[in-house]
Amino acid sequence: MVVCLILVTCAPVPVAAQVQVPVRFGILPLGGAFESRNDWEPVLADLSRALGRPVQMLSVNSYEALEQAIQRDEVDMAFLSGRMALDAVTQRRMRVVAQVVRHDGLPGYRAILLTRKSGSPDTLESLLATPERWRLARGDKRSVSGFIVPQLQLFLPHRIAMETRFRSELVGTHQFAALAVANGEADVATNNTADFARFSLQFPAEAGSLKTIWQSDLIAHAQIVVRRDYPPAFWRDVQKFLVGYARRSGPRGDLERSYLKTLHDLAGFVAADDSSLLPAATLSYQLARQNALEGQWVSEAAKAARLQRIEDTYAAQRTMLDDAGR
Repeated sequence: MVVCLILVTCAPVPVAAQVQVPVRFGILPLGGAFESRNDWEPVLADLSRALGRPVQMLSVNSYEALEQAIQRDEVDMAFLSGRMALDAVTQRRMRVVAQVVRHDGLPGYRAILLTRKSGSPDTLESLLATPERWRLARGDKRSVSGFIVPQLQLFLPHRIAMETRFRSELVGTHQFAALAVANGEADVATNNTADFARFSLQFPAEAGSLKTIWQSDLIAHAQIVVRRDYPPAFWRDVQKFLVGYARRSGPRGDLERSYLKTLHDLAGFVAADDSSLLPAATLSYQLARQNALEGQWVSEAAKAARLQRIEDTYAAQRTMLDDAGR
């Protein structure tokens, strides 16, 4: 696997601040690494000025690369969703400080399946009837809308494992998956309503050739997480910046709103804590349990032991996340 890792220091660093260690901000790869860098750069430059210290952007081209950077303690803050945010909080000493808000006002977005308007499969029924006929483009296994939710809510209930039942599969970002179908390299792609709206603006011709044949229940929006070993004053400063960003009136507010509009069509941020990850914990639990129930086991005892570990992990996560909300 080729990993593209881009480090960019946002905002000019004053001479007095040059001795400070930069705050390293990791970005969930929703488009390309360079695209993510360009979209986040003005917002992180404003964050740098607000904190009075440099902010260094870590932009990667895969979920795995970002997860590995977090595991190596190379990330101090990050924009994460679902399973990755949950793992960062429960395993990697991070905490949630804010959650994104979109212009539609909905508390989440939906996973979708895309196919070509002129081609096959033309219905969800035909896709589910013969999955081995079709080429799939999907997200990483850590992607909530690109893998976890379609697997849990659609494919496993029809006894279809995404990784094994399709004729072939391509794995990448949402943009990559949509382009694969539009360009005839795949027959069906996982995606989500928020990223496909953005894709439609960037690639109108390709988006116009696609249609949605399925959509999921609402999925909670992404979070901003910060390392717990930063002092509470730092968490509060970051949260204050995010919650106030793009809220003011006048030219400066208009400029900030334009930055967020480009940045995945965000409207702003709201204060949040670790309890905002309870929906992600539930999704992770449901998928793990369903996989265990459908799996091949050497004995019923082994299956029961696996199911008990899943229950214990979920109970521990719920306790930790519930406590954060009190």
